[in-house]
Amino acid sequence: MKVINPATEEVITQLQTMDAQDLPRIIGFLREGQKNWAKKPVTERLGCIIRFGELIQQNLEELAHILTSETGKPLQQSLNEIQGAQNRIDHLQDNAEKWLAPETLVDSGNTHEKIEYEPLGVIANISAWNFPYNVGYNVFLYALTAGNSVLYKPSEFASLTGKQFEKYLWQAGVPKNVFRCVIGGGDLGQHILKEDLDGYFFTGSYRTGLHIARTVAHKLVPVQLELGGKDPLYVMDDVAHVRQAAINAAEGAFYNNGQSCCAVERIYVSSAIHDEFVQSLVTEVNSYTVGDPTDLETYIGPLTRVQQLEVLTNQIADALDRGAILKTGGQRMDRKGYYFEPTVLVNCDASMKVMQEESFGPIIGIQKVSSDSEALELMKDTDYGLTAAVFSSDQRRALKVLERLDVGTAYWNCCDQVSPNVPWSGRKHSGLGATLSAQGIRAFVQPKSYHLRP
Repeated sequence: MKVINPATEEVITQLQTMDAQDLPRIIGFLREGQKNWAKKPVTERLGCIIRFGELIQQNLEELAHILTSETGKPLQQSLNEIQGAQNRIDHLQDNAEKWLAPETLVDSGNTHEKIEYEPLGVIANISAWNFPYNVGYNVFLYALTAGNSVLYKPSEFASLTGKQFEKYLWQAGVPKNVFRCVIGGGDLGQHILKEDLDGYFFTGSYRTGLHIARTVAHKLVPVQLELGGKDPLYVMDDVAHVRQAAINAAEGAFYNNGQSCCAVERIYVSSAIHDEFVQSLVTEVNSYTVGDPTDLETYIGPLTRVQQLEVLTNQIADALDRGAILKTGGQRMDRKGYYFEPTVLVNCDASMKVMQEESFGPIIGIQKVSSDSEALELMKDTDYGLTAAVFSSDQRRALKVLERLDVGTAYWNCCDQVSPNVPWSGRKHSGLGATLSAQGIRAFVQPKSYHLRP
């Protein structure tokens, strides 16, 4: 399998893909290892995870360059991701023992009642390329801490990073028969779905997530899906600083080149401040440094996948045909690499693909609204339910909108943020289940109830 640098279109290296015929042997190897791993105290398993985090931070620069080389993520953003993902390990260190410990519910009378939490067993983690540290850590570190073994399949666009996870987990003391990284494309993923595993945890598109859920349904094992979004932002007319709201909105839409499941993908702006907001946002977007992702000053690098260039081109053409106005950007850049101009469209409406279909690129559509009720109805007009944001100086007014949206995460005066302290979950086409928080720890165990008579 060729690993291509999206900034240069050059082949970085070639990796040997896993032969699907070897999967049963690898999974059997993991099943044996899991038995001993689960017997170890939580503190001992957690110690390995903490050491892993230390090794990652000690090798930060090298790992950031690897991530940038295969995904095109600007180097500063690669550094940010790797350093930021450490908060998952801190969260586990602070909370895992508490949430995995047995619970006594009744300790008097004739029958004592308690719950113990047992690991699922061998789980598959089919992961994503856009934030491999964040979304990977959400699954495999929590699963390992809970006593599972993990078959980890990174995206083919982040395979080098996946192998680094394996390398440093092994160095940190996680046995080789407890974590294995397997390299391959969608065909390997399909074979994994056929194997005898105790849970499937996937991050990626709705289409693939739906296929996974349907394929493994007959097994009646846990399936968790972290899927896409078409996340709305509503800017109310009472924002304290319109320019700052525009700067924050632009970051939410264009960070990591817009390649984030929780990126702002459509903006609704009160008519009273619309023109000022648009002008400020366009000014901010035009200030972004676009170029070589290894340059620390670069904010917009290439897209990771060449196929997305056509998706963006089609969305823009559709929007313009339906009456949208192009304020900046709008086409692939005339240079080597998968570069696309940061693009802002105004005069958008719900008939346009750019306001309905996931873009996953440096493009944003803006629509003017006359009231909170109009904005609410437009924000609700989606099959996705990942996040939604409102910018306003009035918390009560903002919450009146956010409380009526069927989303897993709501933001007031912020957007595109993830914290390990609260669940990360999607509704409707944005997924099933939750990672992070206490729920994210308990996602990798199954309760066993005890009724004990002394």
